[in-house]
Amino acid sequence: MPTIGFVNETALARSFRVRMLEALFDVPPADVARIEYKGELPIEGWDWHVGLIVGPSGCGKSSILRELWGGPETLAWGAPSVIDDFPEDLEMADISDVCQSVGFNTIPAWMRPYRVLSNGEQFRAELARRLLSARSPIVIDEFTSVVDRQVAQIGAHAVQKFVRREKKQFIAASCHYDIIPWLQPDWTFEPATMKFTRRSLRRRPPIDVEISRCDIAEWPQFAPFHYMSNELHRAATCFLLRAEGRPASFCGVLHRPHPTAENIKGISRVVTLPDWQGLGLAMILMEKLGAAYKTLGWRFRNYPAHPALIRSHEKRPEVWGMTKRGGTYSPVRSNHSSVQGRIGGRPCAVFEYTGPAMDDLGAAFEFLRVPAFRR
Repeated sequence: MPTIGFVNETALARSFRVRMLEALFDVPPADVARIEYKGELPIEGWDWHVGLIVGPSGCGKSSILRELWGGPETLAWGAPSVIDDFPEDLEMADISDVCQSVGFNTIPAWMRPYRVLSNGEQFRAELARRLLSARSPIVIDEFTSVVDRQVAQIGAHAVQKFVRREKKQFIAASCHYDIIPWLQPDWTFEPATMKFTRRSLRRRPPIDVEISRCDIAEWPQFAPFHYMSNELHRAATCFLLRAEGRPASFCGVLHRPHPTAENIKGISRVVTLPDWQGLGLAMILMEKLGAAYKTLGWRFRNYPAHPALIRSHEKRPEVWGMTKRGGTYSPVRSNHSSVQGRIGGRPCAVFEYTGPAMDDLGAAFEFLRVPAFRR
């Protein structure tokens, strides 16, 4: 097992101010600062994927990372776009997959330089690059230290899902205990007390969500993060999902003209704000809408072109039936619908909601505030 047994020594200055400081606080004079670390990390001989070294600043987290695993790799950022900062030997499909897996789903942001991204986007972009490393274990220091705590928790949840799916090993050092229920580490180590703890997987903490009709005036705060365009047809019926009381996901729904069916409603735009990506909130929103529309006699469809959104539908065949696998899809402008297109640009599919309807017709009507379909 890895044994912690090393000493950090640092030469101390003997300047005039140092000597004054010693006199003011009665500090014994010394030429060297010496800190000794001694303990054990029993992580060998069993299957684990996520480890966390946690504790207050100055307790030795970074020193232990460097001593046992060499510390984290240094990442250089400077390309015209974030995706060009990834190693040249990586396939775009792999880059796309890991970015989406850690909740960095805003495709327009992939095309911008790292320096102009928000703190949350930079955090997720860095996670994506590190998770594609061939190094084992993947090591990250100061994990989540520079981002909002909500972003930290959601990012931690996304990381552990990817690491377990890909059967990698990942070790983070952090001074924040609030990420533990989200990162779900298989083990934790606290250098301050040299305490090692094995942990079993638990469900992540619940998130309170509320879904309601909203005005199209809510759209502009979501528009910059849509992967196709920032346009939304004025006729769209709009819905907002709030998570912990804050706007998180938006969905715009349009009536869909069809040559043989009169009762199709289709999703025009669905967007989750970057800080909330990676939790499946868009699927929660769409499935709630699907259940309500089905109760009122409408068929509810989505036409995703985003690879991650397509995969999310495919993972729930009991709720979303694929009516068209399609080839590729390129948008064209239309005066009638914001989801018009032609074959030829990117993968697309058509999914229809096939899950359960709501139990209460009146509740569905009140929730949607749209007429029931009359045959």
